[in-house]
Amino acid sequence: MPSFDQHLTNFNNTISDHIKSNKDICVVTHIDCDGLTSGAIITKALIRAGAKVTVRTTKEMSQAVIRNMQSDSRDFHIVTDLGGGFAKQMDEALGQNWFILDHHEIPQEEHDNNCVINAWKYGINGGTEICAGGMAFFAAKALDKRNSDLAPIAVVSALGDRQDQGEKKSFLGKNLEIVEEAKNIGGLQVDMDLLLVGRETRPLIDALAFTSQPFIEGLTWNRDASLALFKSSGIELKDGGRWRTPSDLTEDEKRTIIESITKFASSQNASQIMEELIGHTYTFPAEERRSFLRDAREFSTMLNSCGRIGRSGVGIAICMGDRNKMLQEGENILLEYRKLIRDYMNILTNERWRISDTAKCVMVNGEGIIPETMTGTISSLLAGSPKNAGKIIILRTNGEENTIKFSSRKSIGCKTEVNLSALMKSGAEKFNGIGGGHDAAAGAKITKDKLDGFLDYLEDSVNGNHNQNNN
Repeated sequence: MPSFDQHLTNFNNTISDHIKSNKDICVVTHIDCDGLTSGAIITKALIRAGAKVTVRTTKEMSQAVIRNMQSDSRDFHIVTDLGGGFAKQMDEALGQNWFILDHHEIPQEEHDNNCVINAWKYGINGGTEICAGGMAFFAAKALDKRNSDLAPIAVVSALGDRQDQGEKKSFLGKNLEIVEEAKNIGGLQVDMDLLLVGRETRPLIDALAFTSQPFIEGLTWNRDASLALFKSSGIELKDGGRWRTPSDLTEDEKRTIIESITKFASSQNASQIMEELIGHTYTFPAEERRSFLRDAREFSTMLNSCGRIGRSGVGIAICMGDRNKMLQEGENILLEYRKLIRDYMNILTNERWRISDTAKCVMVNGEGIIPETMTGTISSLLAGSPKNAGKIIILRTNGEENTIKFSSRKSIGCKTEVNLSALMKSGAEKFNGIGGGHDAAAGAKITKDKLDGFLDYLEDSVNGNHNQNNN
């Protein structure tokens, strides 16, 4: 089988031929952070190469999306962060006029399809070593070495997909190469720091109160307790009239905060909380101070929020360099998104009947409250809560056209052998649905009439009564 580099050369040759002959190219990508960044990276590279290109987003790959591509007047399609398992249908609908750049696990028969450029084909772990943004970055560089200046955006995509899985939230594999490249061109600064949310933008009280990974019982989601903690440690919350953010803290102040949090968390697992509170941070020096684009994790949250509340175009424009009207727009979207998350989490906390808890699994019913586009966000938050530690989280909500959407996550400390990608894929197929993803994060969609059977299947599998998923 051709190597990754050979496939990238083939990508470059094919795309360059299409650009020379003035063909129209359409990029189709997913709505989450990794989708928006990968779509933006490849679109920007195509525009630079002089291509006629349009980009659009979709929340999942389906027969309908492929039919749209087929009836579309575009000559060639590039799909990013989507499309695993659909190669046969793409071949039938589009002949050879397509590429998929992706990192989700794919069935063995797709390894032989030259239109599929997927990390797993080349022995690269798509769950931890590279995401679609990284795949798009290497494809962009194959088109033109000068596209290496897009490395910072590929770093954002890896953070959006939580691939900072190395020691102290560092990166592994190909992601590490991308980080080095971004550093070498002066586009990225990597430091060891406190991992509070909103490092550049949030007032200290909010930054601490809304840090949910690690989840600190009594402090997370509690602004009053956070305020009290800062007051008792004597840290100034304002600088003149302006609220200070975590990026304003001195080294001494950081140490003081760490001590205060350790005291606060002493009844919980303080050492584990400290372990998670300090790690690598990724800063873009070219972005303005106190902008939500300066800290790469904040940048990734903003992109996720754009996609989740139906404003993908704003996220793509920002990734491609728009810093005017779109920036203000992005900020408003972020505020709206945060408010929605708080509302959903509050409802789940208050309506206890929605959550059923077993030794290995937490089943959460979000029907009627959580929109389908937010299931991944909410299941990830639930997976970060210490009271769910060691378990699999399975969240469901209503999808379109009489379907139910599932999102599953392995929580912190979850040691199960179950591969969620295999579980969701094989389970959904048994009930005529679709599913897939990664070992520790996957999703599925089935029709409502199959719900009870699918729920029983999931519970049996997670509790070890079905062996086929423990491979």
